[in-house]
Amino acid sequence: MVKATGDITEKLNQFRNILGIQLNSVPGAIGGRREINWDGVPADLVNKSLPSDFFNQVDIGSSQSRQRGFIYASVSGEFRVSNNGFNAVNPSSAGEFTTFSGDNAFANISSSLWDAGFQVPGEAIAASVKGFGIVFSDVDLDNTNSLEFFNEDKSLGKFFVPAKTTGSNFSFLGVYFKNEKVTRVRVAHDGKLSDGQNDISNGGTKDLVVMDDFLYDEPVKK
Repeated sequence: MVKATGDITEKLNQFRNILGIQLNSVPGAIGGRREINWDGVPADLVNKSLPSDFFNQVDIGSSQSRQRGFIYASVSGEFRVSNNGFNAVNPSSAGEFTTFSGDNAFANISSSLWDAGFQVPGEAIAASVKGFGIVFSDVDLDNTNSLEFFNEDKSLGKFFVPAKTTGSNFSFLGVYFKNEKVTRVRVAHDGKLSDGQNDISNGGTKDLVVMDDFLYDEPVKK
């Protein structure tokens, strides 16, 4: 497990090296890693519902740059990318969030529990990875926001995202399993942006968060 708050860059690079030094951007790669920072989302989809297969669209003519083998369960809420701190969804908490890389952040705005999954990049074939990590923005509480890793129905463990520290809005959590396959990751966070409530640091009762960079090793067929 690799986790960090404050200046997360060193630990983030450590996790990148664990996943694979080579950064892959098109299908057909062997080894290496994938990264998503949400700034590849076109303007016409920003602040709107995002397709669950945006980063692995396999239709004829789909952009190879979007074929990164990452999907999520659309039945578990509405996923959006925002360039204004999700102000359109929750104006009371928008000022709480900052982006780690680029201008866009990602969130499930209507559910606090959802699953991410993997496919072979460029193909609708179920895949697995060894490791996965997320950069979180505005985690105020320890032991509240978490990632739980699964090999099919077998839980490989639940890990909590550390709270941010003074001077930075970012937290990072990444976990790598040398001898296990990860077929899905369950993301849990405290509260939903769509409820319209204040963040806990602004007098609310929930620790509202958003996400930026996602990192994982090259997905391979299960």
